[in-house]
Amino acid sequence: MSQAYVAVDIGASSGRLILGQLSNNKLQLQEMHRFKNGFVKEGQHDCWQIDNLIQEIFVGLEKIKQAGYSQITLGIDTWAVDYVLVGKDGKKLQNPISYRDNRTENSIHNLTMDFPKEYIYKKTGIQFLDFNTLYQLYEEDKDLLAKTDKIMMVPDYIGYVLTGKSVTEVTNASTTQMLSLREGLFDHDLLKKVNVHQEQFPKLTDAGTVLGNLLDQWYQEFDLPQTEVVTVATHDTASAVIGTPGIGQHWAYLSSGTWSLLGTELNVPENGEKAYQQNYTNEWGAYGTYRFLKNIMGLWIIQSVQKELPQDFTFAELASLAEKEKPFQQFINVNDPRFKNPADGMINELKLYCSETHQKVPQSPGEIAMAVYSNLSLYYANELEILGDILGYRLDSLNIVGGGSNVKLMNQLTASLAQVDVYAGPSEATAIGNLIVQMITKGDILNVYLARRLIKDSFEIKKFEPQTGDFHKYLLNYQEFLQEEKK
Repeated sequence: MSQAYVAVDIGASSGRLILGQLSNNKLQLQEMHRFKNGFVKEGQHDCWQIDNLIQEIFVGLEKIKQAGYSQITLGIDTWAVDYVLVGKDGKKLQNPISYRDNRTENSIHNLTMDFPKEYIYKKTGIQFLDFNTLYQLYEEDKDLLAKTDKIMMVPDYIGYVLTGKSVTEVTNASTTQMLSLREGLFDHDLLKKVNVHQEQFPKLTDAGTVLGNLLDQWYQEFDLPQTEVVTVATHDTASAVIGTPGIGQHWAYLSSGTWSLLGTELNVPENGEKAYQQNYTNEWGAYGTYRFLKNIMGLWIIQSVQKELPQDFTFAELASLAEKEKPFQQFINVNDPRFKNPADGMINELKLYCSETHQKVPQSPGEIAMAVYSNLSLYYANELEILGDILGYRLDSLNIVGGGSNVKLMNQLTASLAQVDVYAGPSEATAIGNLIVQMITKGDILNVYLARRLIKDSFEIKKFEPQTGDFHKYLLNYQEFLQEEKK
């Protein structure tokens, strides 16, 4: 039996433990445990139940032991920007506050009164999002920060609880908007502005380093396999990019999940004037790369719609209903902050938006779903054009990975609007990228280039070619709509 690797992949709505093994020159996956995730209101804030997540990891590891795996390697990836404050006793001071909490609504404006946006972007190369760690720490309880010994990003904290060893992995740390692009360290001026200091962060560590074995206490409490933890690309998007097949000469990726991250992989960061004006980010990737990308609201919108509908539709059923409706019946800026966490529900917010902009208001589940999917496709096509303009060359293919790669309607609309070949899959790119880094670290795969060849050979990847029609007209009209909205 080949070496068993386990990816702990936790997103905003769910988490999984996925077992990966190499067999006959192919990567085989097996989901061993799935659990729910979500934030809950604690006092004034929306908080993650971090202890529950860790408990679910142990439940999953026990299942893996029961399935006959006595020794494994394990990597952890989660969402970015959120953090855990740890006291001098090594215990968390509170549950981590979710990036969707409203405490940072005005933080960019307030902080940039002292540090201009251009100054921060030149230093960090990171896009301005009001939930970046920089603004969360700016709003953090000052008494709590004074008691804080260590600030750990969520996946680093989970690794710390499992092994007793703390690091700050760079793919996730870069999303804080506090790492210096040039120095490769936390920026002193920005740290001072938010009342924290360098020593409060564990040492910076690259993806692909061994963290350590599980603490003995966990073997006494649970029936676990012998487990060595590897620090992978702990930001789920960084793992997803590693798990992208990279088809095409000048390929772009779209990591399509709760968030949509559209960009390309660079060896040198791009933080010039065009990138700044378009709010593109240079998040650090594994193995010396940069994820040059744009954050787009993504499937969070349709996920919220699904929860609010009185009928119990699956996502596949919603997509099927959408296919029966006409696309582009209304233009929606899916990246408008009003869709981040609307107080009166997503469906109501979508209808209100269309009403306020004097457009057709979608009513049926199919109309609502088509409005979401067609406008996501419009936004993707528009951003792909902007991305090429910044870089000075045209992106000739789009590799869509993650859950959104299963939405054929959206894939085809995107291909036709952008006039590029779209390659959809694998849907489990994040877990695959997590496993790939473990395998490279342990010597089972030589490098990322060979890993991407393995991915192409192991998983079904569907190709969507551009169709003819009025797609370019719709894209131009949408671009005009976005420009008018800015005024």
